[in-house]
Amino acid sequence: MSSNASARRADVVIRGAGVVGQALALLLAQDRLRVALLAGAGAPRPDDVRAYALNTASRDLLRALRAWPDDVPGAVTPVHGMQVHGDADGALRFDAAELGAEALTWIVDVPALERRLGEAIGFAAGVERVSEAPATRLTVVCEGRHSATREALGIEHEVRPYPHKAVAARLRAAQPHGGIARQWFADGEVLALLPLGGDGGHELALVWSLPAEKADDWLRAEPAAFAQAVQARSQQALGDLHLLGAPQAWPLQLSRARRWIAPGPEGTVVLAGDAAHAVHPLAGQGLNLGLADAAELARVLHAREYWRELDDPKLLRRYERARAADVQAMAWVTDGLFSLFGLADTRVQMLRNRGLSGFDRSGPLKRWFARQAMGLSL
Repeated sequence: MSSNASARRADVVIRGAGVVGQALALLLAQDRLRVALLAGAGAPRPDDVRAYALNTASRDLLRALRAWPDDVPGAVTPVHGMQVHGDADGALRFDAAELGAEALTWIVDVPALERRLGEAIGFAAGVERVSEAPATRLTVVCEGRHSATREALGIEHEVRPYPHKAVAARLRAAQPHGGIARQWFADGEVLALLPLGGDGGHELALVWSLPAEKADDWLRAEPAAFAQAVQARSQQALGDLHLLGAPQAWPLQLSRARRWIAPGPEGTVVLAGDAAHAVHPLAGQGLNLGLADAAELARVLHAREYWRELDDPKLLRRYERARAADVQAMAWVTDGLFSLFGLADTRVQMLRNRGLSGFDRSGPLKRWFARQAMGLSL
């Protein structure tokens, strides 16, 4: 349902109609709240070559919202194993079967997921797509890391740019990927090949973090040269690679809003997803963090005392406290790994690769870390 009328009132206005914003709208609609979904930053891109790595918690949430695109051929690929290679002989491996899990994570085609969310929104009573925000006392900002609303409100936003850009592309491999996600840390770069197209597929999603100038150079390279570079850096793991379409790139940063709750023109404003935080993509946790924000905010609003209003700052700080610690922990992990493998010192190289292999043999610690990344408890 859509409308241009801004005179109506809504219980909640959500600014940003990306995955996090749409998921939150569906969650709030289950509580019979009137939700106005305002498109803006975070809107779908038809040429998007990215793929999302979604953990079990995210998969279960989207399934509950009837927005999981597993009936679309090739849209969802379970990851049965993960191989992480250091810049020497260090290696780390995870196996879903050893953890008693259906999959470590699922690689999901971005356009397919966004189409399915859009279809679910179309059937959701109480959710209205609008081009102008109606009157409300609670606004949730899901506009992404360049949120105009956050900036207009003067919410302090700590940003530390990385000297890297992320290059994303789709490739086809000569050999089937076998449902294995592969990642290499080498020469200060991080390259990941994620399986697409189902268990027997040959298609791969590339996420390549490398210095900004090099990234720009590779965007201008011939397709064959680009594919050969990825093939060499991935140690020929899947044979010959062929580039499918033009690669895309974006700058990387570590960022966090000082406050996630702030007074707005009419009521209270809450940040969620990349508008509140952004981490390095090397662990594939960005969207998982955003969907966890949506789930926690919906839970807090659902569980509020009968006498509290939706925009009560004390109520909303429960959401902020619950999510800030998890987000900060993931930021420490991703930033620490990026910094560690960015050091060129050969002594550090030896220690970090020993550490990688040692962690692979750590038993309970490795299991705990894997289940945390999967969104599961022990």
